[in-house]
Amino acid sequence: MPSTASNKAGQTVVVLGTGGTIAGVAARADDHVGYKAGQLGAQALVAAVPALAERADLVVEAETLAQLDSCDMDHGTWLALLERARAVLARPEVAGLVVTHGTDTLEETAYFLHRALAPHKPLVFTAAMRPATALSADGPQNLLDAVTLASTAGARGVLVAFGGKVFAGADLRKVHGYRVEAFDAGDAGVVGVMADGRLQRYRPWPDEPPHVAAAALPPAAAWPLVDILMSHAGARGEVIDAFVAAGARGIVIAGTGNGSVHRALVEAARRAEAAGVVVRRASRCQLGGVVGSRPDSLPSAGMRTAPQARIELVLDLIAATR
Repeated sequence: MPSTASNKAGQTVVVLGTGGTIAGVAARADDHVGYKAGQLGAQALVAAVPALAERADLVVEAETLAQLDSCDMDHGTWLALLERARAVLARPEVAGLVVTHGTDTLEETAYFLHRALAPHKPLVFTAAMRPATALSADGPQNLLDAVTLASTAGARGVLVAFGGKVFAGADLRKVHGYRVEAFDAGDAGVVGVMADGRLQRYRPWPDEPPHVAAAALPPAAAWPLVDILMSHAGARGEVIDAFVAAGARGIVIAGTGNGSVHRALVEAARRAEAAGVVVRRASRCQLGGVVGSRPDSLPSAGMRTAPQARIELVLDLIAATR
């Protein structure tokens, strides 16, 4: 159930917890790896940032939606998050929503919400690379920045506040598995930075209409199966054949370099297409996408990462069944 961390009059920001390292707990303060993710609820995360209670102009509400290690994120939780985000942002007194999340699949959840919701108010994700029990935990500052961003006049769209930077949810990609500077925005660049408690904005707010499928998404169990595989030296087309045999309706290939794909995978992808499976070609490079295309190439996912291309293809397939 929602709980209010402050009862002062003023605009409201809701903090919605889904788990992750930011809510992780380890037995030792110097352990940044052997922790258990998603142990703390949103109320505990808010209480760990005294500066939030000192905001005379702000009411901060906290509620916990899930307590997942984000490597286990699933479509059902995405739908629950989408439904709750719509309800929270529809409240007239709410300035914005903050979602705490694990870093492993943050780029996927942020992209899904960007395409499924495209809110006119700010929906700000934040996370941490170190657990809440660490000596130098990065979660509290990230959460403070996220709430500040969510209460910033004029802010809108799906955003990510992390490490002092503000990213558009559509551009986010995780580029490091351990360091606190874990995210990048590729060629798009950051939306802005948080400096001394204020936003310095460099780019326009995200402004893209939601995907047509978002108007009526089916239950998660009815979503079309879309898989990702990587092109590499010695790749085998039998992997694609196995995906098709297992019921895949879409396949994203994370190609080498500018989306080049091993010839064995191309041959298998053509067989999949002949069987009615939709194939998209992305790049396995974290900071780029696929630029241009030869006439004989597999269909391109453009500048989307492979996980983003997978989400887009799921939504495309849902829309195509209507």
